Amino acid sequence: MADLSFIVGIIGNVISILVFTSPIGTFKRVVKKKSTENFKWMPYATTLLSTSLWSFYGLLKPGALLVVTVNGIGTLLQAIYVVLYLIYAPKETRAKMAKVVGTMNIGFFGVVVLVTLLTIHGSLRLLVIGFLCAALTVGMYASPLAAMSMVIKTKSVEYMPFFLSFFLFLNAGVWTIYAVLVRDYFIGVPNAIGFILGTAQLILYMLYRRKSQPLKVIDKEEEGSVHLVEIGEQKWDKDSKDASQQKHLSKGISLPKPSVSRQHSLNKIVKSLSLSP
Repeated sequence: MADLSFIVGIIGNVISILVFTSPIGTFKRVVKKKSTENFKWMPYATTLLSTSLWSFYGLLKPGALLVVTVNGIGTLLQAIYVVLYLIYAPKETRAKMAKVVGTMNIGFFGVVVLVTLLTIHGSLRLLVIGFLCAALTVGMYASPLAAMSMVIKTKSVEYMPFFLSFFLFLNAGVWTIYAVLVRDYFIGVPNAIGFILGTAQLILYMLYRRKSQPLKVIDKEEEGSVHLVEIGEQKWDKDSKDASQQKHLSKGISLPKPSVSRQHSLNKIVKSLSLSP
């Protein structure tokens, strides 16, 4: 059983590192565009605090080396993401984020470590840290709920990266198995919740990943004439007498009515007549 739990723990380490590295593509985009766009910063700040506390938990618990290694790497990567977000975030967002990160990741974490080491002893110390870690892990898995809400509202998965959702789902499943093998409820309960939330994110991604593309209009101006091309499935009604029911495209001025032959098929290029001097 010990060997099996060690193997599962190694697999959990690998998957967790993949989870921690999955936002690299997102932050490459942030650095390239010098903007955080609509990406949410709270998941990274929450995960930073969670990995920091789990590292501390692993140091306190005997035989929890695998917990220390994976969360130590996670703490380093999350700190990098937070710093990059602070650099490229809008001024107002940066000020708000700096206050939260300072209070939560420096102030709160420092107080927890000091109080735990100075005032709490024995098994009670591990119990207190375990409860805190479990609560924060649930918060880490629940933090993408804001992104899920945006997906439902916009019907687009642009701001909910697939690989992050997938690896969170996989990571939670593996660590749940590990927790059952080593009988650690502090690891098991939050990861079981994370597995459920990860499943919900993947379902949302499958529902909205094939969002229909909007109608596109291509404008081209050449030698005093305006050429307008409509891409889509708009049907040109040749026999209609009501001009208001037909879709006309203009360049900001009224153009002479084009002459349309009855042999014209669907989706033809609509070309205006040349304007007189």
